[in-house]
Amino acid sequence: MINPAKTLKRASLAALAGLAIATAPLAALAQELNLKLGHIQSEQDLWHFGALKFKEELETRSGGAITLTIYPNSTIGGDRDLVEGMQMGTVDFGLIAGVLGNFEPSIQLLELPYLFRSQEEFDTVIGGDIGAEIIENVRQNANVRILNWWERGSRQVTSKKPINGLEDLKGLKIRVPEIPAMVTTWRAMGANPTPMAWSEVYTGLEQHVIDAQENPIPFIYGGRIGEVQDYLAFTNHKFEYVTLAMSELRWSQLTEEQRQIIIEAAAAATQAENEAVRAQTSEMLQKMVDEGLQITEPDTDAIAAAAVTAHEPFARTVNIDLYNRIIAALGR
Repeated sequence: MINPAKTLKRASLAALAGLAIATAPLAALAQELNLKLGHIQSEQDLWHFGALKFKEELETRSGGAITLTIYPNSTIGGDRDLVEGMQMGTVDFGLIAGVLGNFEPSIQLLELPYLFRSQEEFDTVIGGDIGAEIIENVRQNANVRILNWWERGSRQVTSKKPINGLEDLKGLKIRVPEIPAMVTTWRAMGANPTPMAWSEVYTGLEQHVIDAQENPIPFIYGGRIGEVQDYLAFTNHKFEYVTLAMSELRWSQLTEEQRQIIIEAAAAATQAENEAVRAQTSEMLQKMVDEGLQITEPDTDAIAAAAVTAHEPFARTVNIDLYNRIIAALGR
C-alpha cells in the first residue's frame, strides 16, 4: 500500500534537490569577489580617476558582487612590486607602465624615445597584430594580462635651466624610469640618465640629487614638479601609456561571467581616462605656467636624430625582428 506521507516526503526532497541544482549557477554568480588595485600616483592624478571609474563600472555591472579597493601613492609598492604581486596573486590589478619590460623584453621597444612621432602612430601599432603579439608575450613570460592601454600624453622635460637644443642635454643629470630602453637612449642624447622611483623624484629634485626629469604633463602636474623646477621643454620624445594589467593567476580563477564584467568595465574606464587626459592636459599646463613654470621649445630634430642612433643597437639586444616590423608598420 502506498503511504501518502512517505510519498509526499520523497517528492518534497526531490523538489528541494532540483531547486538546489537549478539555483547553483545563480549562487556562483552572486559569490562576492573582493579585488585590489595598486598604482604609484596620487589621488589627484588621472590614473586615480581612471581607477575610480574602473571600480564604479565593476561594482555597477556586477550588482555589487565584485568590489575593488584602490591603493594609490605606492602604498602597496612601486611598479616592480605591483608586477611581482600580480605574479604571486597578492595583487589583482596594477596600473603599470614601462617596468613590464624588465619581465618581458619585447615591450621595451615601445619605450624608445622618438620611435613614435605621434599618438596616432602609437595607437596604430599597438592596436594591430604587433600589439596583440606583445600582449601575449607579456602574458606568457610575465604572468600578467594587459587588459587595456591608457593614454598619458607625450613626455616633456622639466629642468632647473632652460633646454633649447641638443647641447643643453650634455651631462644633464635627468631622472628616468628604471627602463633600459630609456636609459640607453638618453645616454645617446648626451644626458646622464639616473633611474629613480617616481616616489623619490620630488625630493631628489628638491635636494639637487638630480637636475631634471621627464614625464607627461599630467604626471608633472600631479607630482607638483613645478614647485621644484623652473623650466619645461616641449620635447615630445615619447607618447606615453600605462597598462591596466591583471594577475593572470587571478584571471584563471574567475568564471566566464566575471571575466566578461572585467573586460567591459576595463573598456569603459579606458575610454573615460583617455578622454580626461586629452581634455585636461592643456588646462594643467596653463595652471603650471600661471604659477611660474617657463616653457621652451627646443630644436627636436637634432635631439631625435641623436636618439635614433641608439634604437637599432638596443633592438638587437631585445627583439630585432619585432623592431623591424614596427618600423615597417610606421612606413619608415
